[in-house]
Amino acid sequence: MSSPTNIVVVAHHTRPDVVQLIRQAHTWLTENGHHLWMPTTDAVALGLNDLASDRDPQDADLLVSLGGDGTILRSVQMLNGAPVPILGVNMGTLGYLTEIDPPDFMRRLKEWIEKRESSSFIIDERMLLSVTLTRAVGGQSLIWRALNEAVIERQQSGHTVWLDVTINHEVFARYSADGVIVATPTGSTAYSMSARGPVVSPRHRAMLLTPVSPHMLFDRSLVLGPTEMLSMQVVGTRPADLAIDGQHVCDLEQGDQVSFEADSCTAHFLRFEQPKFHQIVRAKFGLGDE
Repeated sequence: MSSPTNIVVVAHHTRPDVVQLIRQAHTWLTENGHHLWMPTTDAVALGLNDLASDRDPQDADLLVSLGGDGTILRSVQMLNGAPVPILGVNMGTLGYLTEIDPPDFMRRLKEWIEKRESSSFIIDERMLLSVTLTRAVGGQSLIWRALNEAVIERQQSGHTVWLDVTINHEVFARYSADGVIVATPTGSTAYSMSARGPVVSPRHRAMLLTPVSPHMLFDRSLVLGPTEMLSMQVVGTRPADLAIDGQHVCDLEQGDQVSFEADSCTAHFLRFEQPKFHQIVRAKFGLGDE
């Protein structure tokens, strides 16, 4: 028998068949000397209170994400840079980040546990974005990590945000827009793409700066290198929002500065075959349809 394995499950709260899959996995794992737990919020929401634990997800050997790309993003936030591999099980429509479908879950889980010390699997590392907010008043600093993107956007309808953008500590431009997205290559197919940003292979390390409905002549995306430093300062009295991977994290006021750089940590995704990013894009947008 393989050594005991610790698995944490992060799950979508309303997707059908999630509870059945978790119970099936828990029964098999327990019978074979392994351990499964869930974050308390997820367990309670799904009526699986007996699996609830305050144990840190970073203690796991594997994180299983049951849902879609949103559940993956939440999983990455929970790990906060820890190199725990994530196995994404797609419980909805076609996802960019999920790896397998529900019928394959138990087979793949058993396969990984039995052979996890071997080199049979691929760890797909994805760049994370480090986002640092420095308050104009008081100088407080807050730091987040993002897998997809960070967005500074307007709070008030009918108004734009004004942001002074510097690159490598040198003034670049003042942006006037509904918002500005700073995305990773993984996030290039999310919000950034809907704002007409480029699609970038996740094998790259880069930062994408994409304005949302810019009120200025320069309306192009910028693709910056992974060692470059990007910073934005809120200009004027109009407040703005800062969102990380689709979740609002704080309000921004005049003079607040947000800096972006490639993080030293990466997200780790468990793959059973070489990732087919371009084929996923092809299927997502019906590029093979006549």
